[in-house]
Amino acid sequence: MSYQKRTALALASGLAGAVVLLAAPAAHATVVDVNYKCKTPIGDKAAVSPIDIKSVKSGSGYKLTMSFQKGVSSSPVELGKGAMNPSAVIKVGGADPGQVQVSGPANAAAIPANSPIKISDLSGTYTPKKSGKVDFTAGVLTIKALGTTTTCTPANSPGPSLSLDVTAAGGGATTPDSDESLPRTGPLDSAVALGTLGGTVLLTGAAGVLWLTRRGQRATG
Repeated sequence: MSYQKRTALALASGLAGAVVLLAAPAAHATVVDVNYKCKTPIGDKAAVSPIDIKSVKSGSGYKLTMSFQKGVSSSPVELGKGAMNPSAVIKVGGADPGQVQVSGPANAAAIPANSPIKISDLSGTYTPKKSGKVDFTAGVLTIKALGTTTTCTPANSPGPSLSLDVTAAGGGATTPDSDESLPRTGPLDSAVALGTLGGTVLLTGAAGVLWLTRRGQRATG
């Protein structure tokens, strides 16, 4: 097989690999049932709510939104408009462990007595300190209403609602500090140079193919 054909096949293979990498999902979300055990002013209560956590890139961080698909706890008296204020903790695991505080608006409409309290979407900002894969899991929910505080704790060790590949500010990039990190350009090192310069070839497109072809002709001439 000629040098030009081998070069073309290697380039095609590299491009295919790059397409696969670009297509790989960077996030995975799932709805998780959370069994909340709540300590209320009138005694203990329990409720299960499916929890969904989504993320949107925002500057150097991510805006997290925690959604409750069912109501939790209840009140023996009606809660008027704006009487209930929710907040929660999202636990962060994986490469950058910690927690994120999220909160939401007060209830937009009155909540009847002895009916499940529907929690509005809670949001907060997560800024990674380390790069890698992290998981987001529902933590403690706090409901403040009419001067009282209800604390609801997940009792079933729920799994993560969201997994995300994150990059810390700066990206953790490294700078080559020796000539050994640079691609070799001798005729016998074409395969090594192609592999090292994969990113450059993808950026230069047809110009990169032309350069490789001419270089092969010189090497065999």
